[in-house]
Amino acid sequence: MNSPAPSPLMVNHFPAAQRSLRVACVTETYPPEVNGVAMTIARIVEGLQQRGHDVQLVRPRQDAHDGTGDHSPGVHEVLMRGLPIPRYPHLRMGVPSKRALVRLWSQQRPDVVHIATEGPLGWSALHAARHLRLPVSSDFRTNFHAYSQHYGIGWLRKPIMAYLRKFHNAAQCTMVPTEALRRDLAAVGFERLSVVSRGVDTQRFSPAHRSAELRAQWGVAPDDLVVACVGRLAAEKNLGLLLEAYAAIRVRQPRSRLLLVGDGPMRAEIQARCPDAILTGQRTGADLAAHYASADLFLFPSLTETFGNVTTEAMASGLPVLAFDCAAAAQLIESGITGHLVAPGQAAAFVQVAVQLAQAPALRHRLGQHARERALRQSWESVLIRFENMLHQSIQQVASGATLQVQAAPQMCRSKAPKSAV
Repeated sequence: MNSPAPSPLMVNHFPAAQRSLRVACVTETYPPEVNGVAMTIARIVEGLQQRGHDVQLVRPRQDAHDGTGDHSPGVHEVLMRGLPIPRYPHLRMGVPSKRALVRLWSQQRPDVVHIATEGPLGWSALHAARHLRLPVSSDFRTNFHAYSQHYGIGWLRKPIMAYLRKFHNAAQCTMVPTEALRRDLAAVGFERLSVVSRGVDTQRFSPAHRSAELRAQWGVAPDDLVVACVGRLAAEKNLGLLLEAYAAIRVRQPRSRLLLVGDGPMRAEIQARCPDAILTGQRTGADLAAHYASADLFLFPSLTETFGNVTTEAMASGLPVLAFDCAAAAQLIESGITGHLVAPGQAAAFVQVAVQLAQAPALRHRLGQHARERALRQSWESVLIRFENMLHQSIQQVASGATLQVQAAPQMCRSKAPKSAV
């Protein structure tokens, strides 16, 4: 008796496996530098490698001891020249390097170039990729145009936005972390925008890492309130409002303490204004996770985030989060359920809600539990699948014959490439 012929549907229903890619990732910040962009791109690079892709990481050399090599199998680092960033000497930015990148990618041609930052190295990568007709994807990760008002150069807001628009519109796609940011950028002329959110490591960031020993080092008793904020100590983070909220809390709860994890140009000013604050400097890994989990309330007053990784890290750590209704907080926090949101610009309301949460331990506990449950759904795996799909779509656009013209760089970014940038 003959077996029935197999149905073609039995084959056609299986999705075609996407081939592994050679991906050149270009970024001007990377661990051990500590900031949201560095940590996110590191997770993307690691995830791409784990998913079977070959990754070439192009970044500035961070110091004299920073040598070439592989972070892990499948990730090859190419270190370029870099310069210290004004007011942030521990961070470096790339220098114009188009010639070096054309030479590199002519010899080791990637399938796609992904550019995470829009500085001189990113601009050089964009032009080198277009010169070689390579597909390009980009990230919009930092609100540089919004930062300008905090440093006395608000008049640069429009030129900066014009530069960013030129930069990203020359890519096959630009990935943004939230739908709200996608709408905002589309309204001012940005094209080919796709939402690719960010995940959180819920094993690393967990209430299980709460440490009585660490709290004792801070000089707080088990029932004392620790109000935390994590991030760069800089004007664009709206830390004046944080200090105002903490002062109002201290009026009602004199034993409460403010925990600030991070560093930056405002450190001395904050120490002078709030001498009892616990300033820990930058923390990473398990140490950072213990600092989150050992606090009781997370206040995040920033209005300049594109996402704000600290929001998800705090939620995963079981902390109730008070933030403005924007960026990751708007996407992840349901006010009164997983935390509290305040309308942007409502500083008095932010202080009022902070005081209310400080005086309600049972409410904080409930919000923290629900925040943890919400964070558990914010997996990196789903983010990586979406990111990978955007890379394949960028490649397909170029393969189909779509072309884009790169406009000349603004005068402030135009300069000759050094003879040897590697």
